[in-house]
Amino acid sequence: MFTGLSAFPLTPIPGNGSIDEQAYGRLVRRLATAGVDSIGALGSTGSYAYLTRPERARAARIAVEHADGVPVIVGIGALRTRHVLEAAEDAQNAGAAGVLLAPVSYQPLTDDDVFGLFEDVTASLSVPLVVYDNPRTTRFTFTDELYARLGRLPNVASIKIPGVPADPAAARARIEHLRHLLPATVTIGVSGDADAARGLNAGCDAWYSVIGGLFPEVALALTRAAQTGRAERAEQESQRLQPLWDLFAQHGGSLRVVAAAAARLGLTAPRNLPLPLRGLDAKERAQVATVIEDLQLHP
Repeated sequence: MFTGLSAFPLTPIPGNGSIDEQAYGRLVRRLATAGVDSIGALGSTGSYAYLTRPERARAARIAVEHADGVPVIVGIGALRTRHVLEAAEDAQNAGAAGVLLAPVSYQPLTDDDVFGLFEDVTASLSVPLVVYDNPRTTRFTFTDELYARLGRLPNVASIKIPGVPADPAAARARIEHLRHLLPATVTIGVSGDADAARGLNAGCDAWYSVIGGLFPEVALALTRAAQTGRAERAEQESQRLQPLWDLFAQHGGSLRVVAAAAARLGLTAPRNLPLPLRGLDAKERAQVATVIEDLQLHP
């Protein structure tokens, strides 16, 4: 479950409305049909922070129901530990195979705050947990010392790192260093899709993937190439997708681009992000459409 391709689908949320359950179910079902290794429901691409507790619980159930047996990892991040524990309970009741936790905050968190959060949550879990290191959204940066402390907690099964160095040798050294810090039972997963090929080739066990949630066949091709020792092929596929990575960088992350792409492909309604997120304007959506056509990224 914590190796290979973990695909993170968009949760379509039309403006001030609730989840578009039909569209969400279809998105999850596409991933199961494609053969992804796991499905990451309610990650950052899944807009978990914008949902109420009942909405999050419902999204978890929809994901599990449409996953056709593929393991579902559900995001449980929230501002208060109490609410994280509630989300964890709801995810487990929905049948989640694992949970994903980012240290969400309003006030800046210390390392001890974050360790205490994970310590409290893992103590009551009956499923494994992925440590979600996403400094772009949380504004919290994990230290290697904190990784090591968290890796020794019960139920911690994987750490989702935000990327690897650009130099392949430095990337390998980074993953080898983390291996020495973490128990053998804890896998290392790369995120930041532009870093995926380099991370997998450097020895990461998993790719926690945004584009895997919308273009699973493309992400699987890259993942399987790296897993079978075809490092050059994986890098070539990543280089082919450079226009998509450029769009992610241009718009401060992947969410708005993926939302526009999902709408363009007819997989969701045109409005699919929760307010106050406005999405891309008409000119920017046209750029996304051009990249989709040029790269032949079709459902």
